[in-house]
Amino acid sequence: MNHISNTTDQWQQLDAGHHLHPFTDSKILNKNGVRIITRGEGVYIWDSEGNKYLDGMAGLWCVNVGYGRQELVDAATRQMQELPYYNTFFQTTTMPATELATVLSEITPEGFNNAFFSNSGSEANDTVVRMVRRYWDLKGCPDKKTIISRDNAYHGSTMAGASLGGMAYMHVQGGLPIPGIVHIGQPYWYHLGGELSPDEFGLKAALELEAKIKELGPDKIAAFIGEPIQGAGGVIVPPDTYWPEIQRICDEYDILLVADEVICGFGRTGNWFGSDSFNIRPDMMPMAKGMSSGYMPISAVMVHDRVADVMIDEGGEFNHGFTYSGHPVAAAVALANIEILKRENIIEAVGSDTGPYLQARLQDLADHPLVGDIRGIGLIAAIEMVKEKKTRSLFDTSGDAGTICRNHCLKNGLIMRATGDSMLISPPLTITKKQIDELVEKAGRCLDLTANDLGIG
Repeated sequence: MNHISNTTDQWQQLDAGHHLHPFTDSKILNKNGVRIITRGEGVYIWDSEGNKYLDGMAGLWCVNVGYGRQELVDAATRQMQELPYYNTFFQTTTMPATELATVLSEITPEGFNNAFFSNSGSEANDTVVRMVRRYWDLKGCPDKKTIISRDNAYHGSTMAGASLGGMAYMHVQGGLPIPGIVHIGQPYWYHLGGELSPDEFGLKAALELEAKIKELGPDKIAAFIGEPIQGAGGVIVPPDTYWPEIQRICDEYDILLVADEVICGFGRTGNWFGSDSFNIRPDMMPMAKGMSSGYMPISAVMVHDRVADVMIDEGGEFNHGFTYSGHPVAAAVALANIEILKRENIIEAVGSDTGPYLQARLQDLADHPLVGDIRGIGLIAAIEMVKEKKTRSLFDTSGDAGTICRNHCLKNGLIMRATGDSMLISPPLTITKKQIDELVEKAGRCLDLTANDLGIG
């Protein structure tokens, strides 16, 4: 059946009849009609009606080198022609998988010399759960099974990933979290800090980890997992005091520290990894998204030598893996993507030029009557809208302002994601200063339209 000449209405009808979307109310979507994206170039995408959008979310936090990169198409084509697929089971590998593992060991912090491949951030975090518990079994501590995470964290949507995450609306579907996963508070100063300074609150939030370890018993706790910056939870940037105290606690109580780099990795914060930006010394680093700039599905868990050596020397067979672990085409694309990041000095530019420029330009919106908080680092940020600025009071129904603003953004050619009443920004790392000006100008216009709808200002 040839659908090339279908109209938008026809595509929408087909989608409504056959496609169940993630994180979507299908009944509402099918009534309103899905938006059909047809092409992308640089930081822009177009839909089937010819509308052009500045993609302020880099797809889903992932198109780091921008759309339309012929080098990545060529890498996939060459590998498909030579070897489109083979697995990494049965004492076998492919050259792209082995080369990618080697390159990842070169760009991650010192001591990370082994990669376990999967296909998404969710699968990487499933791997973390399996590997953490296997490690402690091998160390003769089979009771160390509990993993501590945080409220409002996001670590994927599989059974294990959604359990690690701290989003209650996900937990109510499917009887989550699974046993052995508990949560502490998040380092969200703007909402939770009260009269404390950010530094005071950062220490208070970190000490919740120590309290939870003491409550459950250090002999029961296997690991703590956290995103350097909580992404989907609203771009929650922790106070400066938070991660050093988390590190101290993990070290003192012999708890593995897992830094979820799925969003922060591959340049988003102005360094290769969020762990670099916050001086975290993790034991495991799940990563995905920017590894291939979203051109192919691929993820990995980078495992520090202090864990990998135990798994290798004492573990025997690790009974875990995926059909597409280290898929040769995905690995070839990831290698080409990392080469682009290096060759064009993209990450250095984010750290010293475009990242600081975006954060400075966003501060121009700080006096807007709707804006309570602007937070971010590098090319990741959030604009949080509030009902009343001085008291940080929220709207009566969380998400209403965010939905209104998101819809105005779409009508004005800008993609920003709404999480509650925070508008999230995570553009391709190749965005220019002129394009940042365009993004901020459109964001300001949409804030004005939202304020008018809400009767504020």
